[in-house]
Amino acid sequence: MTAPLLFQPCADALYGFPGARLLAAVDSAWQRIEVWDTPQLGCLFTLDGRPMTSAGDEFVYHECMTHVAALSHPAPRAALVLGGGDGGAARQLLRHPGIERIVVAELDPDVVRLTGDYLPEVRGGAFDDPRVEVVIGDAADFVARAAQDNDAPPFDLVVFDLTPPDSPAAGLYTPQFYRALKDIMSEDALISLHLGSPEHHTARIGTLLDGLRTTFAIVRPMAAWVPLYGSPWLMAVASDQLDPAAQSELMLTVRMGERQLEGLRFYDARLHATLLAAPRMFRDKLGQFLQL
Repeated sequence: MTAPLLFQPCADALYGFPGARLLAAVDSAWQRIEVWDTPQLGCLFTLDGRPMTSAGDEFVYHECMTHVAALSHPAPRAALVLGGGDGGAARQLLRHPGIERIVVAELDPDVVRLTGDYLPEVRGGAFDDPRVEVVIGDAADFVARAAQDNDAPPFDLVVFDLTPPDSPAAGLYTPQFYRALKDIMSEDALISLHLGSPEHHTARIGTLLDGLRTTFAIVRPMAAWVPLYGSPWLMAVASDQLDPAAQSELMLTVRMGERQLEGLRFYDARLHATLLAAPRMFRDKLGQFLQL
């Protein structure tokens, strides 16, 4: 039996996907997980009613969240994915041949299980790669333990592949946590995280950008249209040393060639600068936060 699958990103907005079919629903210890099949985007999953990832458009989000930062770094070797139980971020990071270690710190084992069962193409076998370690539990606890391990190499990339701040992940979107992360990051590391819809989450975006700027010297918002989210979607890359906006198309093209980074479906060197250049409508609405 099919029905409309509806999402409400804020009090006065509603969108959805007609003809959806519920495939699985689990109330885990942390959240309600649902897997749906849709005519528009194929299989997708939600957490507490929020859209997370779909088979049909996950490449937009995951390519932006990984390659903008990874290609801004001259030689990333270790990456930490906070959340990311669907495996999409890990799959993209593995495309960089210099990557030696990826830790996926996922809170909910049911997310790993259900996305593996119903959206295997998103993960693409990433969790079978010996360079990938999936750690189940609170990401803050993992970071605290890692900070005590003096023998572990620092992380060059950190990807916040999490639910929004008004969720169990709330404590990870704070300057306090960003400072804790710096204890396990290399000096030229970059982090990437999603901010929300400029149409529906203006206050949230402002708070997140302010928090990042209190902790990192360089903060660069970026924007892409993500069909599952029903809106343009803002993300950000932050670092103390490396500026994604300073990377030329030529340099990025050379790095992509050296890393044999082929077969991407959304990101390329030409798009890089466009992602980091907010459209006029966003500048008008969010200019005080974007600082453009």
